[in-house]
Amino acid sequence: MAKRGPYGKGIERREQILEAALHTIAERGFLATSVAELAEAVGLSQSGLLHYFGSKEELFVAVLRKRDEVDTAAMGEPTPEALIRLIRHNTQVPGLVELFTHMQAAAADADHPAHEYMRLHYELGTRGLAYVLRDMQQAGTIPATVDVEVMATAFMALSDGLQSRWLIDPSIDMEFYLRQCWAQFTGVHPHSG
Repeated sequence: MAKRGPYGKGIERREQILEAALHTIAERGFLATSVAELAEAVGLSQSGLLHYFGSKEELFVAVLRKRDEVDTAAMGEPTPEALIRLIRHNTQVPGLVELFTHMQAAAADADHPAHEYMRLHYELGTRGLAYVLRDMQQAGTIPATVDVEVMATAFMALSDGLQSRWLIDPSIDMEFYLRQCWAQFTGVHPHSG
């Protein structure tokens, strides 16, 4: 068996940190979790932990990327129903929704490390959903009159906006509003479940 060397060990350690951060933030919340607590959870000093990421902000962006990697693997093809299932799942990890919402606001500053992450999040997410919607149009599942670019953009914005609102008022039924939007826009009611 070949040795991994320092580079491989560094990648492995970074993954351990991200896994621990995902779990801790999901469980405790973004605002209730300090970098010092994350460092302690993986047996590092705060500066030792930040060595792997450069800054606290870059650490949190890396946590969001890791969350996306896990969610994408679980979600599969980015269909409207898969997006609704993801939103349902997010009600079980409010701390990660909190992290996303804070980084989303910070990303308005073009110099913030979250700026490029959010730009790509929306660009790739919208493009992927529009692609699936185009396929659905060709299969006759949704009307040809639906503008798939507008629908993909609106559906992603609605899902993220509802999650922000849900943090303020957890009684908001995000799934209900997403399904209603989908039905209003396409004339088709997605399956519930």
